[in-house]
Amino acid sequence: MNPFAFLSLLGTGKPQLDDGQRQRLRRLPAAPHLDSRPLRSQRFVVLDLETTGLNVNRDIVLSIGAVLIEDDAIDLARQFECTLQRRLKTVTESVLIHGIAPSALADGIAPAEALLQFMEFAGDGVLLAFHAPFDQRMLGRALKDELGYPLRHPFLDVADLAPMLFPEAFVQQGGLDHWIDYFRLDMPQRHHASADALATAEIALILFSRARRMGLDNVAELGERVARWQRSRTANRHSL
Repeated sequence: MNPFAFLSLLGTGKPQLDDGQRQRLRRLPAAPHLDSRPLRSQRFVVLDLETTGLNVNRDIVLSIGAVLIEDDAIDLARQFECTLQRRLKTVTESVLIHGIAPSALADGIAPAEALLQFMEFAGDGVLLAFHAPFDQRMLGRALKDELGYPLRHPFLDVADLAPMLFPEAFVQQGGLDHWIDYFRLDMPQRHHASADALATAEIALILFSRARRMGLDNVAELGERVARWQRSRTANRHSL
């Protein structure tokens, strides 16, 4: 067995929501749709998760970081960051990379409460993430397991938007660090949920500016264009 394998969590049973939490859950706004509003008018929630690993069926969320993009700017006064309460018998390789101390996990917020707080923060925003399918599946499973809540918010993947809008970068399978370097962003801290969310948000603003110059000024058009780009890229790979 991998010595870094995840072994156990604090609390094996599903947490019970109290009356206040159930009421807050019912008050969450409906998920938004990718519509024709200009990008400047759209509220975006840029998300990053730190997890015990990359297995979307087994690994779990350790921390959540998020920032808001509103009116084409990052709202630094309104950021979300929390560490979920976990206890690991063995520290995973991912935990070592993220530098989350076992004491911070033990003192974290109960998972159900942390996830509920995040969904209240997200509200009716469109979610953005780098390698969004991973974050979408991890967040969706956590919400279902802890809150019985189905995640229906649309996601846009900055890892696909960037090479589609900046093909001259010749970065097709690059990670977040590649795009930070390409756009010459000053990001001294990395592998931390809130710092990575902020980096992703800064890249997103650059991408939105390029999208508008290309005549793509709403999330519906942007979503459709990236879907076509993904299909074309897949077809080209299969033809090789």
